[in-house]
Amino acid sequence: MKKTPFTDIHIALGAKMHEFAGYNMPIEYSGIIDEHMTVVEKVGVFDVSHMGEIWVKGPRALAFLQRVTTNDVSKIEIGKAQYSCFTNKQGGIVDDIIIYHYEPDKYLLVVNASNIEKDWNWLVENNIEKAEMENASDKMGQLAIQGPKALATLQKLTEIDLSTIPYYSFVIGHLKGSGMENVIISNTGYTGAGGFEIYFYPEYAPYIWKNLFEAGEEFGIKPIGLGARDTLRLEMGYCLYGNDLNDTTTPIEAGLGWITKFADGKDFIARDILEKQKKDGVTRKLCAFELQEKGIPRHDYEIVNDKDEQIGVVTSGTMSPTRKIGIGMGYVKPEYATIGSEIYIKVRNKNLKAEVVKPPFRKTNM
Repeated sequence: MKKTPFTDIHIALGAKMHEFAGYNMPIEYSGIIDEHMTVVEKVGVFDVSHMGEIWVKGPRALAFLQRVTTNDVSKIEIGKAQYSCFTNKQGGIVDDIIIYHYEPDKYLLVVNASNIEKDWNWLVENNIEKAEMENASDKMGQLAIQGPKALATLQKLTEIDLSTIPYYSFVIGHLKGSGMENVIISNTGYTGAGGFEIYFYPEYAPYIWKNLFEAGEEFGIKPIGLGARDTLRLEMGYCLYGNDLNDTTTPIEAGLGWITKFADGKDFIARDILEKQKKDGVTRKLCAFELQEKGIPRHDYEIVNDKDEQIGVVTSGTMSPTRKIGIGMGYVKPEYATIGSEIYIKVRNKNLKAEVVKPPFRKTNM
């Protein structure tokens, strides 16, 4: 298994470790519920160094990215970030990504850990514009500092006024005590609790970790594993690649029409297929639901109607740590995807009533 710059620290702290996307990653420390609530109420730190980073540079970078991503890259100002996705020739999602406009003619793509090699090969294969590319995944570490006390914690380590960084924006700066220049400090987040992500060279990882935890001690800072990362993103209704998105699901089916731009001159891969889906409709839609009875929905559980006919499948599900009810997402026939629809989740051969709702499940101040 691969290691992140923090793997030895996780093991020393007694984290429950498990393989994820080829990496030895912490699943939990003090328990998923405790870690989840730490992020919601205080501040937690996630090691997300397993994520992939790919630079796309040069005078043909924009033209290339416009063709291989669904969102309108021309709208990203320098210092801004954009959520987007790659689509294959059938319209399925190769990966969902974040694009950072770093400098003129220079972009950073942050891709899912499990898709680094796949994404790289796909980009190389489709690079007819001959844009310059660099897979920097092994040369960058990344931490996510999340929660209502994240700003106060990280602010101790930088002279940049973090309160001036809008959502989906970033700055380049220095972290005190680490000696590290050119740290990317980003406000994107995957928890709905507010906070920042920082990108840095791996050799600075031990100093950054030590300084962060000293800065956040007064706020009850804790390391957080992938288990709570999953429950936090699900409470917000955020998609997870491999569960809610994959090579066979399209952005229109997944409710990601808002990152699928049919602007003049943006001839991205499978545009004709997705444009037709938007016009004519789809045969399934991703919806969010809350159980009305006691139970926990899980990935791949059947979704049925009141006649016990299968109408879909659960893609993500859990017991909400903040709501104390079963919540989830899944693909269903379009007529069952409207808010307020009554559906049933088959849990251990028992059909539990659920209601289709609009996410997030957890109310936030963001």
